[in-house]
Amino acid sequence: MTITAPDAFTGPAPLGHAHDWVAAEVPGTAALALKAAGRFDADAPQTLHDKDIWFVTTFKSSDKGARTLVLEGIATIAEVFWNGVKVLASDNMFLEHLVDVELENENQLAICCRALAPHLQKKGPRARWRPQLATSQGLRLVRTTLLGHMPGWCPEIHAVGPYRSVYLVDKVSPQLQGVRIRSDYTREGFGELSVAFTADTGHETPVLVCAGASAVMERTQEGMWQAYLSLPEVRPWMPHTHGEPALYRVYVSLGDHKFDLGQTGFRRIAVETGQDGNGFGLRVNNVPVFCRGAVWTNADVLGLKSDRQTYRAQLELARDAGMNMLRIGGTMLYEAPSFFEICDELGILVWQDFQFANYDYPVKDAAFVESVNTETTQQLSKLQGRPSLAVLCGGSEIYQQGAMMGLPEDRWKGPLFEEILPAVVSQYCPDVAYVANSPMEGALPFLPGEGIAHYYGVGAYQRPLEDVRRAEVRFAAECLAFSNVPSAGFLEKQLPVRPGHDPRWKTGVPRDRGVGWDFEDVRDHYLKMLYGVEPQKLRYEDPDRYLDLSRVVTGDIMEAVFSEWRRAGSPCQGGLVWTFQDVRAGAGWGVVDAAGEPKPAYYALKRAFRPLALTMTDEGTNGLMIHVVNDHAEAFKLELSLSCLREGRMQVAGGKRVVDVPTRGSLSFFATDLIGAFFDVNYAYRFGPLSHDVTVARLVDPRTGTTLADAVHFTANRLRPNEAPQLLGSLVSSGEGMFVLEVETDRFAQSVEVMAEGHLASDNWFHLAPGVRKTLTFSPLCGAQGLHSVRLKPLNGSAPVSITHDGSG
Repeated sequence: MTITAPDAFTGPAPLGHAHDWVAAEVPGTAALALKAAGRFDADAPQTLHDKDIWFVTTFKSSDKGARTLVLEGIATIAEVFWNGVKVLASDNMFLEHLVDVELENENQLAICCRALAPHLQKKGPRARWRPQLATSQGLRLVRTTLLGHMPGWCPEIHAVGPYRSVYLVDKVSPQLQGVRIRSDYTREGFGELSVAFTADTGHETPVLVCAGASAVMERTQEGMWQAYLSLPEVRPWMPHTHGEPALYRVYVSLGDHKFDLGQTGFRRIAVETGQDGNGFGLRVNNVPVFCRGAVWTNADVLGLKSDRQTYRAQLELARDAGMNMLRIGGTMLYEAPSFFEICDELGILVWQDFQFANYDYPVKDAAFVESVNTETTQQLSKLQGRPSLAVLCGGSEIYQQGAMMGLPEDRWKGPLFEEILPAVVSQYCPDVAYVANSPMEGALPFLPGEGIAHYYGVGAYQRPLEDVRRAEVRFAAECLAFSNVPSAGFLEKQLPVRPGHDPRWKTGVPRDRGVGWDFEDVRDHYLKMLYGVEPQKLRYEDPDRYLDLSRVVTGDIMEAVFSEWRRAGSPCQGGLVWTFQDVRAGAGWGVVDAAGEPKPAYYALKRAFRPLALTMTDEGTNGLMIHVVNDHAEAFKLELSLSCLREGRMQVAGGKRVVDVPTRGSLSFFATDLIGAFFDVNYAYRFGPLSHDVTVARLVDPRTGTTLADAVHFTANRLRPNEAPQLLGSLVSSGEGMFVLEVETDRFAQSVEVMAEGHLASDNWFHLAPGVRKTLTFSPLCGAQGLHSVRLKPLNGSAPVSITHDGSG
């Protein structure tokens, strides 16, 4: 790879050896190549859009002849030269290109990514509104990612280069073209599969094979081969929180050739709008699914890597946190098919935005519309038959942006999202729910009480927690954006600076463009509200304590919000946190840090997202209400207990009962139902001094004594000055590099931090009640050899406790 001035060369021949070449990994980007050569700082990135960047490779071949050159994606304005001849010009980052070429004994492939900056300066049709989201209004005219152009939260690393695979295909072997795959799961419990394609099969007749069944394919009047299979014995594909994501491989046999069409699952997606017709939710195989998860950003904004290894680690974290949906927002990037393949396998639903956000796009420009049609057709062709693909959305906040500018509906609701995109969806993915925009519906598209919302009432708008119920959110495609602080270990390695006004710290704190606050200010607001501290004073007097409280508070809010949304009486049918992972080191929106490890907020969501969940809500003078939610396909007989603790250890009221938890159902109880008499559990009546600090509810399997879920309610101040808890535990090896820790406490331990060098704990920042033994498992991170000790530090403790592998501690 080499960099030149814009338009310095029209072709690769003059480049010669006079230029400064660096090795370039493909798939990859210019930024990745420069970083590998020690010439790019991701924390202070140089601009790349004002230059031409050339990628060149030469290679020999003993096998000459016709080939198809496949370029799966080049960012962004690109020209491709084969043996010195220009064979392609592309102005859409999201397009795949197939180019006929002749393979010679000596070959050269050159890709020139022309400077994007001049194209961003071009004038197009007058925009009806001008958003503040990104740095250039010209981005609405160019089909490229907004990553790298949103400085309030994303580093300005410009996407340039062949970021997806480049390869040659032999044109002699039979090829299947225009493949169509449809899979369905009927109400009668049958799997249905149809496959169609065009191919030059000679005298052979193709055969479709799936799940042990086969069908001889027939040729249609249009010249396509097609076949249909009815499969009565297949298991349905379900999100992992509600069942098994069963998959079946699909083949086409053609003489001696066997074409692997990948795996599919059999499921039926339906949209549920509620009795009033104003809601939004999903039913999968006629089972209502509360969708919970996060908005995916990108696992690698530097190189835009899309290999299975890069995806898998992150997606397994999402699965392990109980997330059953990830949304790819319109400000991001279409992910590669391997992303969906792993989501299929793990049972994670995907909400896919088309890559449009905020801008007023030039839908009257015929060339623009043609490019968009090709883009969306190609993308959906790759996603046919993917059971994880649940929602296709026209884009992010376009309707909201126009409406917030005071424009009438007919100015911001147009043919791109109402006609053009749904036509492509109906042709290629008719089994997937389509929504025109996010947010949408209601008197104004951004009001949370109808349709799809982006809910930031609790969050950026600093509303009290009670607003969650008042807002009556039906489905939050975005919510709960907070500056989530990473672990102390991450900061020591990646960002060893103090919080506050150090510019390196503030660079990692997200902010909206053009406003006088950032999301650390939002977090501080709730820190003061919930913990009764002055954040600014605490930050300069005791920055470590400030960071610990900051780590805890965002998770507290997330747990409280999803407790409200998942209770039986809530109209909400889903919520996706903004965002899943950070794109730079710091206290970003992500619940996973920039190194790919969970933040404290991740563990809070892991508890809130459990398929078998126990939560409590404060109902004012109605008292404290306990909610049990069961997403499993089986019923349970469990023991539900309640303990009101004074000074974290003395039970002043409590009770227990056996409860029958229905299949995929819920139960709600008032706390007094367990206590058996009036007790001011939530201190609503205030008849005298406060009698207890904390209330703990537990759901226990009576056969094993195992705690399946628990919940905590703080009666008043979350930082009552009680005596520090004493933690005791034992750490043992369970084989294959895994370790198990059992820990207990003499009094209530609040937000216990678990520190295990090189290992990931199954839970962290959890509450622990006296008389309860908690079991944690540890899995090694990359390169970890063994676990010699674990340190535990409760938020209401004085110093960390170390538990060693030999059992001492």
